[in-house]
Amino acid sequence: MANDGLNELVKYSTAISSLGLRLGAYVFLRWLDMSPFPPAILALLAVYIPSFIYNFVHTSPYEVVADELDVVAREPPAADEDVQRQRDNRDPVKLDDGRELEVEETIVLEEKGSQPLKTLLTGLPSPTSFILSALTFAINLALVVMVWDLVSRGRFFHQSYELSMGRTGYVSDTSARILVREPDARQYPIFVSYRYADPPYIGVAPGGMPHDSAWKSGGSIDWLDNTTDFTGTFTLSRLTSDTRYQWVVSNNHTGFFTTAPRPGHTSERVGTIGSFTFLHTSCLKNNFPYNPFAHTLSNAGLKHLATALQSIKAQFMLFLGDFIYIDVPRRHGSTVEDYRREYRQLYASPDWPAVSKELPWIHTYDDHEVANDWDGNTTGIFAAANDPYQHYHVSVNPSAVRQGQSYFSFTQGPATFFMLDTRRYRSPNDNTNGTDPVTGDATKTMLGHQQLSDLLDWLKRPEAPGVRWKIVVSSIPFTKNWWFGAQDTWRGYLGERQIILEAMWDVGLKGGIGVIVLSGDRHEFAATAFPPPPDGKEEIIGLGPIAIGANPLNPILAPSSTGLRTRRKRWPLSATVHEFSASPLSMFYLPIRTYAESSTSEDYLSDVCIKYVLDGNSKFGAVSISSPATSDQSILHYRLFVDGVEAWSYTITTPPDVGGGGRAKDAIWG
Repeated sequence: MANDGLNELVKYSTAISSLGLRLGAYVFLRWLDMSPFPPAILALLAVYIPSFIYNFVHTSPYEVVADELDVVAREPPAADEDVQRQRDNRDPVKLDDGRELEVEETIVLEEKGSQPLKTLLTGLPSPTSFILSALTFAINLALVVMVWDLVSRGRFFHQSYELSMGRTGYVSDTSARILVREPDARQYPIFVSYRYADPPYIGVAPGGMPHDSAWKSGGSIDWLDNTTDFTGTFTLSRLTSDTRYQWVVSNNHTGFFTTAPRPGHTSERVGTIGSFTFLHTSCLKNNFPYNPFAHTLSNAGLKHLATALQSIKAQFMLFLGDFIYIDVPRRHGSTVEDYRREYRQLYASPDWPAVSKELPWIHTYDDHEVANDWDGNTTGIFAAANDPYQHYHVSVNPSAVRQGQSYFSFTQGPATFFMLDTRRYRSPNDNTNGTDPVTGDATKTMLGHQQLSDLLDWLKRPEAPGVRWKIVVSSIPFTKNWWFGAQDTWRGYLGERQIILEAMWDVGLKGGIGVIVLSGDRHEFAATAFPPPPDGKEEIIGLGPIAIGANPLNPILAPSSTGLRTRRKRWPLSATVHEFSASPLSMFYLPIRTYAESSTSEDYLSDVCIKYVLDGNSKFGAVSISSPATSDQSILHYRLFVDGVEAWSYTITTPPDVGGGGRAKDAIWG
């Protein structure tokens, strides 16, 4: 009986550990490649193997189908004569106490079935089939091998030291930046050439002169070494706006780009005439969801993007961080080489060339280029993490707003961009919302004093005619509607967010220019609107007595009880700011809804949900701007692509460029 109890206990241990291992491996490989899963799966394997072996040895191939007991009482021989005599005399028969009992047990056994379904589903050994037992055991071992494969094969077998590549970075209306990597010294020096590339490679340049389609030299690099991980940059200058070019480097790489329209203009090219389109997304991980038959460095999200690019003519990709995941699913080190390897593996993906040959990429960074939820500024591992980011991305990004800083600004066509650095200058995540509960003032900063000042100056800056949109690029969501991991987003810095929002509403108050925010990070999509408060805001405009001739009863301009002069600023509804947050390009998405409409005010809804899309391992947005000649307003059309297919779209317009103040403008806003 004791053995039966032990056998049952081990049987349950085998089944539970097997089912847990299989469920954990599936979730890890196809849904959430998070760091807790691999050690948990190995622990379950450590339970499963000995319990499986015990069950395999002690599981009988037979089962009892019948068990019969036959009891026969036999008398001693002398007793038999007495009994017979008693029967002859018709006396009562009495059995002697010395009788003998014979017990016969008949057990009927039947060979158990192989139980293929139970064996294969639960991981328990088959009672009669060695093949099925071996197969179910092999399934669990194979799953563990796949987990190891996703975690470690790239680390050991795809260091990508030999990576040779070239890509286009920032392209303005007159110049372009090209990144090359070449570790083979036999290829040095490296030369770059470029040419006009609109088929049939002839055309007419502005002014009526024919385009020169001959190859031109763009410079050379004599030597590359490990200081920059064998990367270098070229700058092609004196280009013509809104024109397609081809570049070739001597280490056998080529690409195409189209220069930006002049500031304030849209494209005049066939197929894109009257419009300006670019893409944005974030979060990229090779071979996820995991495919055991795919190359270790394959990337499903890049494949989806390549398919969509066949029908989208975009100026550039704005990638908003988490280009690498140094700590997901497992950190293999924190040295400069560990970080460099992660960048090389993305660029070595067999799916990378298809999305970069004709699409320039511009980058900012987020936490996983350093460490999850990074708030350590430039301390600790930041220097090691920043090294490849500088060489592979910053080197061909737009120019920084200030030399040596890591936030950028540029203008292309009808839009001007400000790319924030939300990691390097922030206050620590301290589980507060960053707002003084009494005064409403900011108690911590996301951007740091200088970056915030530069952003506010950029928002106030008058733009060239035809520049109709100001686009703020944030690696993390601007909305407070994401409650999971909220402290790492702007929800933990609401005081500073309010300062920025009011500056954005001021842009709308002036009219003619719209403001949007583009973000990523959350592995989900959400479109959120930030309307200004209906009653506006009381603001101080001066001190001392009221000027001569002023009406003290005027509610717009009156002295307060403290001697301060205040007025109520009212923003029009047309000043509403919109955010589009799209990610990941290739990564997991959370299985639970983490976005819910919320507000910073009891009087009105500050963060209005327009659209929320959770599902999909690959998401990116396409932003198209047009400025019809017959309209005073510019149109921004947003399209969301999920797993390579357009799933949703939305259109907004710039605030009207007309006189009037506050809510008076809403009457003609359309």
